[in-house]
Amino acid sequence: MAKFLIIRFSSIGDIVLTTPVVRCLKQQVPEAEVHYLTKSTFKGILENNPFIDKLWLWENEKDIVSFLKKEKFDFVIDLHNNLRTSLLKWKLNVPAFSFKKLNIEKYLFVRFRMKVLPPIHIVDRYLQTLDFFKVMNDNKGLDYFLSDDEGKYGLKIRDKIGNQYIALVVGALKGTKKLPLEKQIELCNKLNKPIVLLGGKAEIEDGKAIAAATKNVVLNLCGEITLGESAAIVKNAQAVITHDTGLMHIAAAFNKPIISIWGNTVPEFGMSPYMPNSSNLNYFSEVKDLKCRPCSKIGYQECPQKHFSCMQGQDLNKIEELIKEI
Repeated sequence: MAKFLIIRFSSIGDIVLTTPVVRCLKQQVPEAEVHYLTKSTFKGILENNPFIDKLWLWENEKDIVSFLKKEKFDFVIDLHNNLRTSLLKWKLNVPAFSFKKLNIEKYLFVRFRMKVLPPIHIVDRYLQTLDFFKVMNDNKGLDYFLSDDEGKYGLKIRDKIGNQYIALVVGALKGTKKLPLEKQIELCNKLNKPIVLLGGKAEIEDGKAIAAATKNVVLNLCGEITLGESAAIVKNAQAVITHDTGLMHIAAAFNKPIISIWGNTVPEFGMSPYMPNSSNLNYFSEVKDLKCRPCSKIGYQECPQKHFSCMQGQDLNKIEELIKEI
């Protein structure tokens, strides 16, 4: 039996994107014992995953290292690959395989528009860390496992609003990755379907404004529910409209029709919705051929050029037509 420690500290989307590594490793390496180390903030994403034998939560570096050493791991699979994980690997002193971040290639793309990034999704690059073990991509996509209570909550909301609602993810980590508020209101008024608004505490005021200005049936849950409950709503939605967010990847795990809206970031970074057997459910909305795009691999709170053309120029009529097709 081989004992593995997988490491990924952030973010919601990145952790969901590592789930094929967990599943393929567990199912393809005989008698593999799979442990996973992440921050306590992301416990809910992984605690119901049946392919993880033990979930470790990073709270205190000194304590966690002493506990991990006692486990006597055979291998470390580092899917984060930063200074913290490098120190951890050095302290554990076992063979390690690390994810290649391609930061130089991303910098060249953003700064000089040099398209040197390989056309490989980040999931496949994560899986490359298992090449030594002859683990192959099973092409079953991403995993997200709801708790029983989360599943029941999702069914309760479906019964309340009907089974033909659209889930709209209101927010994004950075301002340049999300539609302006007035554009989101305009989009909601174009959709002839019930809409459930999803977002965290940062989106509470935007959620209220969208709900108040939309003529359709709108259920605003921004800031009111957990990530797992939001995931359950996504699972039962007829379609999901989302920015480049963690919920976008959760929607992909449930194989939902997704319209992803891209602003300053681009799908070419390799982090688009990953649905290897359902490409017909995956639609991109983006303003192509802008000389300033991508302006960052992460984003800014405000457009550095002040015109915000990557979002102001979004074709909302096209999104409306795609929803009708779905």
